[in-house]
Amino acid sequence: MTDAPAPPLPAFREALAVWARIGLLSFGGPAAQIALMQRELVEERRWVSDRRFLHALNFCMLLPGPEAMQLATYLGWLLHGVKGGLAAGLLFIAPGAAVMLALSFLYAALGQVPLVEGLFFGLSCAVLVLVVEALLKVARRALCGALPWAVAGLAFAALFVLGLPFPLVVLGAAAIGALAPGGFAGGGHGGGERVRQAALDALLAREPGRLAAMAPAARRAGLLCLVLWLWPVALLQPAGGVFAEIGRFFSLMAVVTFGGAYAVLAWVAQEAVQGYGWLTPAEMLVGLGLAETTPGPLILVLQFVGFLAGWAAHGGWGGLAGAALTLWVTFLPCFAWIFLGAPHVEALHDQPRLRGALAGVTAAVVGVIASLALWFGLRVLFARMTPGPLALAWPDPLSVQPLALALAALAGLCLFRWRLGVVRTLGVAAGAGLLLRLAGL
Repeated sequence: MTDAPAPPLPAFREALAVWARIGLLSFGGPAAQIALMQRELVEERRWVSDRRFLHALNFCMLLPGPEAMQLATYLGWLLHGVKGGLAAGLLFIAPGAAVMLALSFLYAALGQVPLVEGLFFGLSCAVLVLVVEALLKVARRALCGALPWAVAGLAFAALFVLGLPFPLVVLGAAAIGALAPGGFAGGGHGGGERVRQAALDALLAREPGRLAAMAPAARRAGLLCLVLWLWPVALLQPAGGVFAEIGRFFSLMAVVTFGGAYAVLAWVAQEAVQGYGWLTPAEMLVGLGLAETTPGPLILVLQFVGFLAGWAAHGGWGGLAGAALTLWVTFLPCFAWIFLGAPHVEALHDQPRLRGALAGVTAAVVGVIASLALWFGLRVLFARMTPGPLALAWPDPLSVQPLALALAALAGLCLFRWRLGVVRTLGVAAGAGLLLRLAGL
């Protein structure tokens, strides 16, 4: 059963405004960012269907790099071709990168800034509520049947309890889906829900050759991104120095960051602190805290590391150059993976085994989001974590932060009870956090 007819495909200018909005509001890591895109593009505007949104997300989960940024690029390409993909990806990165650069300058010059920390403390508490909302929505649409629920549970246990490598978990889920595609046949929307027509799917039904016609330009753009990524790295190597090290090290990060920032933070911290001596362990934790509470992908923590590396060697201009180079070699490969891979994935959209494999990844994504949400939530609500068995870390009950609990509860009331929406909820929580810091709490 279907709802009203699909809306028209948005004009490029209209889409730009929405991508800018998503970039400005993309706080809280991939779980909240995926939820925001699902709300904006699927539920409110009906530009993309649930099924196609999840299909794109499944592919992005298999790639190295920040999955939410790559999802935005993929969906932007589906809507408006290469220019749409570039606009969506760049607008997803730009606000967070600008904020991170400003905070990096402040930190390097002045140290901690309490008022800014209070603002971000309020935002991080509100993000917890957004992540829970995301988890519920994705689970309702993706987990239809016993097998998807089992895969989601196994993915959560493998990541949060056993600490298994992220690529292994995702590939295992894809293998289960490929071997038993019938067990995921009901995925895409919750049982009993009405299927709403989306603008993109209606257009593709009228123009079945549209995506095939878009594929050559995407491939050219992907190859160009690869060249633009590698040439400055190659040019810097003969000169040596900190910029050659930044280009080489973060280019390597770009091809091994499966599972997002958390998957490689231990390695980055070890190499940046002990191997290169770019920053201290305490500064690495500051960078992670800033990345968790500013808009954009969590992998922006690498920008902070690159900034401090350049700052230590050459001062202010060195920090700016180090941050810019880190962004360049981190995100250009992400555009390349999407432009080179998305046309092939879309061409195989209706292959049963591929659909089963990607549906298996969708089920695992629920477990991934649950793992990230719990990881993030425990560290916002508790000041100390103690090691437990296997890969578990238990919160110290005596370190609970009442103010964080209060702000999270306030955000929950704003979003679910008073229906203030995402922007107002984030604004209320940020303002409350700022007031608490001004009061000395």
